[in-house]
Amino acid sequence: MSTLRCIGERWRRRLRGDAGMSTAEYAVGTIAAVAFAGLLLKVLTSDTVSAALTGIVEKALK
Repeated sequence: MSTLRCIGERWRRRLRGDAGMSTAEYAVGTIAAVAFAGLLLKVLTSDTVSAALTGIVEKALK
């Protein structure tokens, strides 16, 4: 058996055992996504970023 084929079969066996995320992993992923969204909202609504975005839009409309 070739080395490449042997490596491919090992990966296939490894991936077969992983059926997907468990409920706890979904919860942690959801919490991380919400935290990131909150941080992004905080940054985008800050005075500095808001003024920069307003300046870009005004410049584009002129």
